[in-house]
Amino acid sequence: MTENRRVALITGAATGIGRATAVALAVGGFDVAVNYSRSEQAARETARLAQKAGAKTSLFQCDVSDDSAVRKMLGAVEQEFGRLDALVNNAGTTTEVKPQDFDALTAEEWDRVFAVNVRGVFQVTRAAAPLLRKSGGSIVNTASIVGLRPGPQPLPYAASKAAVVSLTKLLALNLGPEIRVNAVAPGWMEGDWMMRMLKDRYDDLMARRARSTPLHRCVTAEDVAEVIVNLIISNRLVNGEIVIVDGGYAATT
Repeated sequence: MTENRRVALITGAATGIGRATAVALAVGGFDVAVNYSRSEQAARETARLAQKAGAKTSLFQCDVSDDSAVRKMLGAVEQEFGRLDALVNNAGTTTEVKPQDFDALTAEEWDRVFAVNVRGVFQVTRAAAPLLRKSGGSIVNTASIVGLRPGPQPLPYAASKAAVVSLTKLLALNLGPEIRVNAVAPGWMEGDWMMRMLKDRYDDLMARRARSTPLHRCVTAEDVAEVIVNLIISNRLVNGEIVIVDGGYAATT
């Protein structure tokens, strides 16, 4: 780490929003701690891209639902970089059980989604808070539009993202004035996540959503990363906010 570069930890940084954010923060002058749970090869590609953009990077394998592992990861981040200026709580999971199929959804599946998407956000934030207080840092959580309004996503995923919305506001209240906490709520986003959800209807439904959006396109991971970076670097009096990134769809329908 060069003396004038800040440091960001991004959970779930192997692909999608996490990877795009790692690269965007590297461009913005940050060194990057790349967290992943299982996809080591993809995480290494994220690190390579961030390095190409000028960052020093390190990989940290950790399931954010495991509090002991989370605490060890933050200790390793401090040892490696000596500081932490930004945290992006992006790690997330879902289930493929359809929202109408109540009987197919087990308690274990529900708890698994909440363990990563909600408890994981709290556990990483708690472990990172001492370092972020020292730097006057910023946290951005990845929520979702389905945490704010009903959508076709599986029930535990949507409910967990609603919990992230509430937790973001509570953390903003309780971590200030040293740490700001905000969240992004992406709409329908191009890429693997929605491909898995929509399956063979992906192209048709994404095109339909784009036509219904004032900006006539769906969200990309890079669009979301741009907002995350702005919340971290700029917007110094923005705190406890949920920024919808969907081209105006939710505001106009």
